[in-house]
Amino acid sequence: MAKRAKGAHSGAFDPELADLPPEARWREWMNRVEAVLFAAPQPVERSALVRIVGRSASIDLLIDDIRAELVGRPYDLVNVAGGWQMRTRSAYADAIKASMALPERTVAFTQTELVALVTIAYHQPVTRAGVSEILGYETSRDIIGALRDKDMITAGPRSPTPGAPFTYVTTKRFMEHFGLNTLRDLPDVETLEDAELLGSSSKTAAAMPIGSTSHSDLYGQDEDERMS
Repeated sequence: MAKRAKGAHSGAFDPELADLPPEARWREWMNRVEAVLFAAPQPVERSALVRIVGRSASIDLLIDDIRAELVGRPYDLVNVAGGWQMRTRSAYADAIKASMALPERTVAFTQTELVALVTIAYHQPVTRAGVSEILGYETSRDIIGALRDKDMITAGPRSPTPGAPFTYVTTKRFMEHFGLNTLRDLPDVETLEDAELLGSSSKTAAAMPIGSTSHSDLYGQDEDERMS
């Protein structure tokens, strides 16, 4: 009879699985990682995955092997917001929407909010006055408040300028929403400036990565698509 993964049903959790042969051990580690990613409503960071596999296991290689098995499937593992998350492939977004099997959940931005958000993303940490100066017109407290309510920005360090006003920075939720792993994944700011995409509100909105503010390609407990 095949040995059962130690700690799977009782006793202390065993990340090492030293009693299993190498191939079975690797398979069990893959299963554990996939199970955690499947269940998690948010991107899972490396530190969380390290806790469930042995010290000799490479998280990157485990992820690679899982992704290889998902080729041809309608979902994949993606590196986003500093972690990994299971997401349905964008090719199936229309089918998911057409099924009406799950509620549509989007983050809606006004044009003014999106322009302010882009400005903060590229110039963070930046004060509200700094955003206004960059854009050439007043950015109201209501706009900043709306972006904070949507968990796109949060308070950063205080500015060294007189009065020490708060600066603003983007959040992990911002990274998740636009499918970014790090801020380095933002389109090159010099390229956008050369194309005059940061100087026009209508063009600035189109400059953001990922073509939609809807999470039709994401599944998680707080998103559009949740696998059952």
